Amino acid sequence: MTVLVPSTLPALPAPAAQAERLVALGVPGLPPDELRTAAARLPAGALLVVSPGVAPVSALAPLLDRGGRPGFVVGDMTDVDDFGPVVEVPPSPVYGLLGLDRGDAMLGWSPDEALPAITAAGRTPLTLAEGVHWLLQCPGVLERNRCFMTIGSRLRRPDGRLDARTPALWISGGTGRDGAARRGAPKVGWCWAGNRHTWLGFASASERRAP
Repeated sequence: MTVLVPSTLPALPAPAAQAERLVALGVPGLPPDELRTAAARLPAGALLVVSPGVAPVSALAPLLDRGGRPGFVVGDMTDVDDFGPVVEVPPSPVYGLLGLDRGDAMLGWSPDEALPAITAAGRTPLTLAEGVHWLLQCPGVLERNRCFMTIGSRLRRPDGRLDARTPALWISGGTGRDGAARRGAPKVGWCWAGNRHTWLGFASASERRAP
């Protein structure tokens, strides 16, 4: 079994503080009191996640911020909200995620290689929505050469097969279609399932928990 060494990362705020941040950011979909009630039922150390069925990633990405630069979705990922979970996620509109890790131990791995190692370690890969929520609460988790993929989300084709793209969160270099004005901004993008990248780990968690 592969031994996954946890990354040293910024601590999450308390769930109640996370709820207030989401309210202040204007995250769509839930009345503030409902969000606060759900947060109050989660244990310390849990990441508060609003289901993408309520708050889609396309609406959350622009709320990301790094050094005053807002987040964005790459131009060739107009179907970002069609990337659904391939892991078991609570059916509730809000839930908690425990035991977060950025996956630095798997820098340079491909998604096809990382998934069996994560599951063999008794962990679960983050979905794209979960990764975005993590950065909404802890922007410092995204660092140059220490970014991450969220392979708990995939796009399923009409024939039932998985699309070869796997979603990821990293920092824009301001090149190509991103544009120079986006240099340093948080970026929602994708990589091929069989490709390796030395600057992308694989975010995972120990469990999901309904409030």
